Amino acid sequence: MVQQGRREERREKVRFGMGRDLRFKLLEESNVVEVGTGQTLNLSSSGVAFTATRPLRIGAYVELSISWPVLLNNTCPIRLIVFGRILRCESGKIACSMERHEFRTQARSLQPVPMQADLLLRRWMDTTARRSSLRVVTAHA
Repeated sequence: MVQQGRREERREKVRFGMGRDLRFKLLEESNVVEVGTGQTLNLSSSGVAFTATRPLRIGAYVELSISWPVLLNNTCPIRLIVFGRILRCESGKIACSMERHEFRTQARSLQPVPMQADLLLRRWMDTTARRSSLRVVTAHA
């Protein structure tokens, strides 16, 4: 563990400062219950820290869509899509895990965030929830 000033740093992965626009979708029981926008603070291979205008529920499934600073083939904008769970929420700063990620091409202009979960997001959430419940059952056996 690394000491940073008075606080002990618990992260195992190196975080990279990156201020990029993002959009998020929060899910509960396979339904999108909230959408919004924010700004990334930093990211690593295991998580993303970002700001949002309102608190997000710890433990909630989340999809982040982050604008990427490099163009695909120097012409096409892309976005980093992150699937994870909200880990912390303090004073407008939110941390989430990065359990799955992929890059997607982006339309030239940003579209409003739809209040629906795409099939990939729902499938990831259902699979993760099933694995969690299997671990609980196995632990009690």
